[in-house]
Amino acid sequence: MKKTGNAEPAFLFKTLSDPTRLRLVNLLACGEMCVCELADTLRVMQPKVSRHLAHLKRAGLVEARRDGKWMHYQWAKHGDPLVRHVLAGFREWMEKDDRMNGERQRRQRICCRINRRKTTGTTNE
Repeated sequence: MKKTGNAEPAFLFKTLSDPTRLRLVNLLACGEMCVCELADTLRVMQPKVSRHLAHLKRAGLVEARRDGKWMHYQWAKHGDPLVRHVLAGFREWMEKDDRMNGERQRRQRICCRINRRKTTGTTNE
C-alpha cells in the first residue's frame, strides 16, 4: 500500500466496503484484465468501473498499464503486511463464494469474446 494518507487501515477497509470494488478485486485475483473486460463481465457501465478502479489504485490495491487504447489492471504487489493479510483473507473467501465464482467463470467467456474483437479491430464502445 502506498505510504500516503491513503495508507491508513480505515481507507483500506472503506475502499473494500463497496460491493462493486469487491467484485473488481475478485476478478483481478484471476490476473490482469482491461477495463472493457471488467465492465462486460460485471455488466456495469465503463465509467463506473473506471471510477472504482481509480479508487482501488489510490488505495494501492491495483496497478494499471496502458496498451494502446486499452487500460489493463492487476493486483498490486504489497509490502504492507496488513494489506497482504486482508487480501489473502479475501482470496480465501472469494474462492468459496458462489456469486464470486460465477463472475470469474463469466470472465472467462467475456475474455474470449473481447480478445476476438480486439484482434479483428472492432470495439464495443
